[in-house]
Amino acid sequence: MEKHTDSNTEEVSGSPGFLPMESFEVKGKRVLLRLDINSPIDPETKRIVNENRMDKSLPTLEWLLDQGAKVAVIAHQGDTLDYQNLIPLSEHAEKLSAKLGREVVYIDDVCGPAAREAVTELSNGQCIILGNLRYLSEEISTFEDAVKLRPEEMLNTWLVRSLAPLFDLYINDAFAAAHRNAPSMVAFQELLPSAAGPLLYQEVSALTKVMKSPEHPAVFVLGGAKISDAFGMMEQVLANGTADTILTTGVTGEIFLLAAGYDLGSAVEKFIEDRNLGVFIAEAKKYLKSYPGHIVLPEDLAYGDAAYGDGGLRKEILVSELPVDELFMDIGSNTIQSYKEIIAQAGMLFVNGPAGVFEDEMFAKGTEELWKSIAASNGYSVVGGGDSVSAAARFTKLSDYSYVCTAGGAMVRFLSGKKLPLIVAMEKAADKGAETGERRPETGERRPETGGCVDADNPSL
Repeated sequence: MEKHTDSNTEEVSGSPGFLPMESFEVKGKRVLLRLDINSPIDPETKRIVNENRMDKSLPTLEWLLDQGAKVAVIAHQGDTLDYQNLIPLSEHAEKLSAKLGREVVYIDDVCGPAAREAVTELSNGQCIILGNLRYLSEEISTFEDAVKLRPEEMLNTWLVRSLAPLFDLYINDAFAAAHRNAPSMVAFQELLPSAAGPLLYQEVSALTKVMKSPEHPAVFVLGGAKISDAFGMMEQVLANGTADTILTTGVTGEIFLLAAGYDLGSAVEKFIEDRNLGVFIAEAKKYLKSYPGHIVLPEDLAYGDAAYGDGGLRKEILVSELPVDELFMDIGSNTIQSYKEIIAQAGMLFVNGPAGVFEDEMFAKGTEELWKSIAASNGYSVVGGGDSVSAAARFTKLSDYSYVCTAGGAMVRFLSGKKLPLIVAMEKAADKGAETGERRPETGERRPETGGCVDADNPSL
C-alpha cells in the first residue's frame, strides 16, 4: 500500500514504535478500523449512559473520512462476563452520526454476507459500523481463556477470513482492549498493512509517562470494589519506585486494614469471604512489611445506620473504635482530609477506583472530595477505569485532568509491567512494514487531537 508523506506531520519524541495511520495514503482505500467504544449501559433502559470512549474516537474517524477513506468500524459492547451490556451497536452508530455530523450506518451483521456486501459498496468518505464483535464466539473472553490461540493461528477464524480480503489497511485505535488476545485485536496485523490511531498513541504515551518519568512525589489513589486491579499494579509501582505513596480506599482499603490487624466486623468478613477476596490479605501484609510508610490506610469509615434505606443517616467511625457489624460504603471525613493534604503536595497523581459507593448520595462524599482535590492539583494527573472516569465526569470536568484514560483492564496490566497482546502485534506489524519499505518510526507521527482530555504537558501527545 502506498505510503503517505506530509511535511506538516510532526514527530513527537518518545512515542511508541507503531506505524501511525498518517503514514498511509487512505483516499479511496477500504480501512478496517478497530475501535473500543464499549460504553456503560443503563441496566433498565439499555441505553448508553457515558460516551467518553466514543468522544475520544471522533478525531480518528474524522481524519479518515476527511481523507476520503472507506471506513468499516469493528467494535464490541459487553461480553459474557457482563452479559447485561451485550447489545447491538445501533445506538453507537446513532450517536457517532450526531457527533460527526455525517451518517454512520449500522449493519446488524458482524462478518456475514450483509456485512461483506456493505463493505464492498462503501464510497469515499463513507463509514459503517458492523455488528457487535462479541456476537462471535471467537471474540468473547471465555473463548480466549479456553482456546489459547496465537495470532497466526487466528487467520482461519470466521472474522479474519471473511473480512481481511476486503480491506487495504487495518487501523487499531482501541487501547482499552489492548489486553485482549482476540482476532479483532491481534490477527489482522498478520495479513494487512497495519497502523495505530492517535488515541492508541496517546494512551500508551500517557501511561508510559506515569511508569517511566513520574514527577515526584508520585501518589496513587487506589480503590473501588474490583481490588484485583489495585493489587495487579501495586507491587510493580512500589518496587520500581514509580509510586511514593499509595492512598487506599474502597474495598482495597478494607483489605489493608484487615492485613494490619483491624477487626472490621462480621458483616465485612462475610462480604470478603463470599467474594473470595481473603486471598488478597496475605498479599497486603507482604506489601505493608516490604514498603513501610508508602501505603496509607483509612483512619475512619462511613456506613448507614440501621434505618438506612428508609431515611437513614450517614455515620462515621474511627478504625480504632472498630468493629461494628456494618458494611462500609465510603471513607470517613478524617481520611478525606488527610488524603487531600497528600494530594495537594503530589507531583504526579494516578487514580483508579472510587473511594466509595459514589452513586449513592449518602456515600459520595469521599469520591467527590478526593476527585475535586485531584482535579484542582498542580500535579500531572491521570484517571482511568470506567467507574473512576464516570465519577470524574460527575463531580468535576474531565478537562481538569492531565489525561483521562479510556482503559480499565489494559491500563492495569500495562502499569503492572506486562506486555499487552496489542502492543506486541502492532510492534510486529511495524517491523514487517520496515522490511517491506515502510518506516518503523523511532518517534511517532500524529496529527489528530483527541480533544478535551489531552496530555497537558505535551498537547501533541
